[in-house]
Amino acid sequence: MLRKLSDEIADCYRHAEDCRHKADAAVIPTAKEEFVEMERRWLFLARSYEFTERLADFTDYSETRAAKP
Repeated sequence: MLRKLSDEIADCYRHAEDCRHKADAAVIPTAKEEFVEMERRWLFLARSYEFTERLADFTDYSETRAAKP
């Protein structure tokens, strides 16, 4: 599952980068704002996935340590 999350995180960052490029290229101010907002949302999703991944790592580590005598 963690490998899948890492792939999802990478995809989110790719989408965010694409939105940033589109925002930089946009001529119409409202379009630029929309792309910047989409970039922000992709970054938020990536960070949420990263948190989930770190939490799972921590939980696995804690369970492993607790199982040792």
